[in-house]
Amino acid sequence: MFLLIVGLLCVVGAIVTIVMAVSFGAENSTGVARSLEMLNYKATSREVGKNELGAQERLLVPVLERLRGLAVRLSPGGTTGRIGRSLDKAGNPPMWTVERVMGAKGLGVILAPVLALLVLGLTVVGLLVAVGAAAAFFFLPDLLVYNIGLKRQQELSKGLADALDMLTVCVEAGQGFDAAILQVARTVEGPIAGEFARVLSEMQIGKSRGEAFSALGDRTTATEVKNFVSTLVQADRLGLPIAAVLREQTKEMRVVRRQKAEEAAQKVTVKILFPLLLCIFPALFIVIIGPGAITMIQAFSGGAL
Repeated sequence: MFLLIVGLLCVVGAIVTIVMAVSFGAENSTGVARSLEMLNYKATSREVGKNELGAQERLLVPVLERLRGLAVRLSPGGTTGRIGRSLDKAGNPPMWTVERVMGAKGLGVILAPVLALLVLGLTVVGLLVAVGAAAAFFFLPDLLVYNIGLKRQQELSKGLADALDMLTVCVEAGQGFDAAILQVARTVEGPIAGEFARVLSEMQIGKSRGEAFSALGDRTTATEVKNFVSTLVQADRLGLPIAAVLREQTKEMRVVRRQKAEEAAQKVTVKILFPLLLCIFPALFIVIIGPGAITMIQAFSGGAL
């Protein structure tokens, strides 16, 4: 068993060495291309002061870069852009970047098979489990990002009604549309406030109102938000009064909120059916029928009450 583990570790080490060698070798140019790269090369502060960097910058960052390169090679074209759009829909969490997600995918491809082989050994079952674990851990970061984005889109849909109410009240009270957006970003809670703040920031750096709200529509999958954005962009292009548009959107959002509440109420009876059958009814049967069943068993068996 000890020799098998040692041999397995040697095989894993050889595979990792080959992968790292291919990764290093694929990025090194030769001949005229190398000379042209040297002419255009500019040393960065990180490379100049490499010896003065901390252990994390000297060890973990290069490993993460190699793992990210491995994940890029194993992924189809356009994966980086797709992950970037998924992160936008998830609100761009502070610790989640495209590079880190790709690095996590590369780490899962290498680490999951190694752990599977160490646990199950170098057998047919172990190899199959290792391949399955590599595939599962390779797509696990994508699923996590998608799950976070899905939950955030639901929160966006819930918070849009309050944001529209605040926006309509501010505009009808005489505030400008930009000031009303700022008031919504400061007052309303939830991710919708962050989206309105981002729209306002994009408008302040030079984007038009239509472009900023069109970008908001691209960052979301919520139907209500998309309808609101498309209506607002169309009204901006046609020059319609923004207060009237917001008033109509607020009325429609109230109707949508009431319909969603009714839909959720109709689903309660179906959702409560399985807990009722599996948890409540058995206890009721035991309490109600149990004493009678015991009495009947004692009576038919000739026992005393």
